[in-house]
Amino acid sequence: MQFSWNSCTRTAFLTFILLGFFLIIPWLIYSYRKYGYLSLWASIVAYSFIFYMLSALFLVLLPLPDTRNTCALQSPDTVHYSLVPFYFIWDVINSSSVVWSQPSTYIQIFKQSAFLQAAFNFLLLLPLGVYLRYFFQHKRFWKKALGLGFALSLFFETTQITGIYGIYNCPYRIFDVDDLLLNSTSALFGFIIAPVILALFPSRNNLIAKGEKMQESPLVPPLSQLLAVFIDYLLIKISWTLTVGLFTTSGFAEFVYKTICFFILFYVVPFIWDGKTIGTNILRFKLINVDGEVPMWQYLLKRFFALYLPLATSWFLTIFAGIELDITSNLYPYHVWITVTIFAFLIIMWAVLFIHTMFILIKRGKRNFYFDYVADLVPRKK
Repeated sequence: MQFSWNSCTRTAFLTFILLGFFLIIPWLIYSYRKYGYLSLWASIVAYSFIFYMLSALFLVLLPLPDTRNTCALQSPDTVHYSLVPFYFIWDVINSSSVVWSQPSTYIQIFKQSAFLQAAFNFLLLLPLGVYLRYFFQHKRFWKKALGLGFALSLFFETTQITGIYGIYNCPYRIFDVDDLLLNSTSALFGFIIAPVILALFPSRNNLIAKGEKMQESPLVPPLSQLLAVFIDYLLIKISWTLTVGLFTTSGFAEFVYKTICFFILFYVVPFIWDGKTIGTNILRFKLINVDGEVPMWQYLLKRFFALYLPLATSWFLTIFAGIELDITSNLYPYHVWITVTIFAFLIIMWAVLFIHTMFILIKRGKRNFYFDYVADLVPRKK
């Protein structure tokens, strides 16, 4: 394997940002359902693992050739594989300028490209072993770590020898059995030394124990409440994009459609589902009144309006501000001032809601969000 640090790191980071954006909601749902709360440390581990795997993949694939006809760039007698185990040792020795009778020259070994290449191949899957120890916990799973390290290395080598599975008509990097040995060994080594590194961080057992303790409390974390609302709203956005939004870009049609869907998801569904919306059900809580009973329709209607009005106001005022007038019109100056007033109002409204949200998050569930408070509703775990 050959490495190009700058290009692969940059590509891995950009891909990670894009992938992380699409995975954030599924991950938050999974994390809450698994641990009973949204763990920052679990999120760091998951996202760092994704970034590491992307970086490792791009390290062995990048830079890509400029043409698919890679055969034209190679001589006919090019060998695309090396099947002699431990050949890298001889390669290091033969390419070095070491004089064996002069120990002072031994340091030259560590400066040779052959040695650095072997060292980087060894380090490539060492983090994988650390992650596997974190996931598996016990040292008895060292065989799995070795096997998974070998399987991942074999995947990398196969990807290279097939020209990324036929995208290129000839391999642009060789299949090297020494890479399999070094990668597999490094994954095992990382698995063995992982306790020294993981001792500095919370263990999965601690996360699970904290989750079990939090499950005993009936309080629903405010971040989970927000996530449930966002899931329901995201369903509205997706349904518009995949249905009516395919045939029209009318802002008024979108306003009407989203209003109807909002009413269904935030009023009709919890009314017939005993205080549960799709989002709250996914995150395993429901809405009850302050007496612990299933909420009546009046309470749910209040909550619907409390959630709907800020969004409806934004939608309506944005549509109104988007109306274009000819600059020569007598109404144009008034339109400008009205538009400025609208945007100032929207900024103030959303700033107030943002401050309110931050306040509730800081209180960690000891205070309710305004939309539950005005409706006399309380989120409780099922």
